[in-house]
Amino acid sequence: MDHNIKKIIFKISGMHCASCSVNIESVLKKEKGVSEVNVNFASEKASVEFNPQEISFGKIQELIQKLGYKSEEEDFQEEMADHHKHEEIKVLKKRFIAVLVLGLPLIYMVMGGIIGLPMPKFLVTYNIHIQFVLSTAVILVSFKLWKSGFKNLIKLRPDMDSLIFIGTASAYFYSLIVSISFLLNILKSYPHLYYESAVFILIFITMGKYLEVLTKGKTGEAIKKLIGLQPKFATIIKNGKEIKIPISDVKVGDIVLVKPGEKIPVDGIVIDGYSGVDEKAITGESIPVEKNKGDEVIGATINKTGVLKFNATKVGGDTMLAQIIKTVEDAMGSKAPIQLLADRVSLYFVPVVMGIAVLAFIAWLIVGQTFVFALTIFVTVLIIACPCALGLATPTAVMMGTGLAAQNGILIKRSSALEIAKKINVVIFDKTGTLTKGEPEVTDIIKVSNSKSEEEILRLAASIEKGSEHPLAQAIVNRAKEEKIILSDVQNFEAIPGKGVMANFEGTKVLLGTRLLMSDNKIDPSPVEKDMLRLEERGKTSIILAQDGSIIGLVAVADTLKEYSKQAVDMLRKMGKQTAIITGDNERVGQAIASYVGIDKVLAQVLPQEKSAEIKKLQEQGNVVAMVGDGINDAPALAQADLGIALGSGTDIAMETGEIILIKDDLRDVVTTIDLSKYTLRKIKQNLFWAFFYNSVGIPVAAGILYPFIGWLLNPTIAAAAMAFSSVSVVLNALLMRGHKRSQ
Repeated sequence: MDHNIKKIIFKISGMHCASCSVNIESVLKKEKGVSEVNVNFASEKASVEFNPQEISFGKIQELIQKLGYKSEEEDFQEEMADHHKHEEIKVLKKRFIAVLVLGLPLIYMVMGGIIGLPMPKFLVTYNIHIQFVLSTAVILVSFKLWKSGFKNLIKLRPDMDSLIFIGTASAYFYSLIVSISFLLNILKSYPHLYYESAVFILIFITMGKYLEVLTKGKTGEAIKKLIGLQPKFATIIKNGKEIKIPISDVKVGDIVLVKPGEKIPVDGIVIDGYSGVDEKAITGESIPVEKNKGDEVIGATINKTGVLKFNATKVGGDTMLAQIIKTVEDAMGSKAPIQLLADRVSLYFVPVVMGIAVLAFIAWLIVGQTFVFALTIFVTVLIIACPCALGLATPTAVMMGTGLAAQNGILIKRSSALEIAKKINVVIFDKTGTLTKGEPEVTDIIKVSNSKSEEEILRLAASIEKGSEHPLAQAIVNRAKEEKIILSDVQNFEAIPGKGVMANFEGTKVLLGTRLLMSDNKIDPSPVEKDMLRLEERGKTSIILAQDGSIIGLVAVADTLKEYSKQAVDMLRKMGKQTAIITGDNERVGQAIASYVGIDKVLAQVLPQEKSAEIKKLQEQGNVVAMVGDGINDAPALAQADLGIALGSGTDIAMETGEIILIKDDLRDVVTTIDLSKYTLRKIKQNLFWAFFYNSVGIPVAAGILYPFIGWLLNPTIAAAAMAFSSVSVVLNALLMRGHKRSQ
């Protein structure tokens, strides 16, 4: 890579649709010195790699602004306090309410007369005047959309805004001209007006843009919540005194003190103390990790039991949490903008329709028809080509699809997921909290001799552990409570870090812990070695219980599988999908889980920032990857995957990063998600086909190609009816989705 190349992230505002991002990309890529451009419409950011010796930062910014968009270099700290998106949501909400309030009376006036609704006399008397005032008010409220559509049309880069502008402007100005003509007695018969067509389109489109910006506003929340994991202050030891300082002031080499229950502020190496640290949020490990002198600690993890002193080794942007945040941002930014079919076709559709309208207008004048006839043809072509059906095609199917999904406990956040899901061929599951429950449970109690029953072994183990805060101890105590076993008090309790515990129980010395604890106390663990290996091969943690120098039993603790995990994997394999498990746990645990549920591939001992890299490797091999996860540690992988599926029982960050959320703890919903997404996408394509089909047939007819045979069709009223029928057919096709049954 050229060392002169610099990478800058721009925040861009003013993009209205996916083609806006394509326009920016195409212009910047033509510039000398720009090597790579990636504009992400969803996150409203542009990543630009350039050579500062050939093109300046200011020049790039100027090019973006010349296209009509605002841009500024991203400032990480400022972004956290940025209320721009919140303000944009408020503005669009007000605009939608305004067009709805102004537009509904007009629609009532027009439709009410047709279906026989009561109509006050003043509405009848001043019908044209009121229609004009209300439609003009709606257009003024939506004028930003008109301005955008007109501007892109003039620059020969038409988008959906351009289609909307053409359709609404044609309906409005035609109605305005005939209204004036009638009021001036130039027209003798009462004219057919199309004010309501323009208003209906603008109401719907404004609602769509409001809903879109609501969804896009969620994108940055994942990053903000990740940053929220980090504590704001840290306690350091300076000159023998404890000093509380902002986390931003912590420097490499500072001695940091962390008490029980506090979050570890930065990464470091323990120099004194012992504790169990809950690293589940970062590494995915379900069981807190014991920390002694010389062990690494990770910022944003939780110190559970003891006091720790550590030497800060990584601060600021170098910490593991900061790297996770960067990975999430990079994965989000690397996704290409989703180009909706309607947007792509609009690049050709608008100029073609306008060309046909103009040619038809000129042609009918040449053959001797009147100006009014030729103008009627012109307007009829534009009205029949109104993009209302195009506007309805995708959202109606998406609304029905997401509604069906919601009924099944599935939230589809981004329509891009619908297009991707049908292409998925590899599904990767996080282990902890996704395939498994994420909490250790007692799975086995094994008698070594007949001197003690399983109940007595559990009572003895739980009595020893009831004063401990270790998760394995809690699992044993919880099992005893479930079986309503009465526990006894113990004396001289002692915890041996990394090995286990010992105490006096009813006059006997009891040990509970590892092989090493037994060996240190001259107890031979070999008689239970075979049972321990068998349990460990299944991914379970074996704890030895000894009393008065003799081993009396084993207690096995493991993170148990969720209900339906195995069934979900079986269903995916039947669909022809490859499956994989990705975990921060060791290979043995991963293989044990995988072999039981039938998963094809195991990716073990993978750190959060490495998870996204593993997914990227699979993608580079030509795979389309879905990632299913629930934790903060899964956020980079969810963002990198082609389709991120987050469990609703998981963290907010995972849910914000994933495109799809499974509200229930049922992994079979992964299968339902893929099935529903395929079905919804099929309906979208059908809707777009009908929308374009009506235009393909209607435009030539409106241009007068069949005039000698069916001249009565050359009427803006018929054109409006055809346009309305195309919209109705699209909506009806979407409503048929109600009959779709869950694939389970």
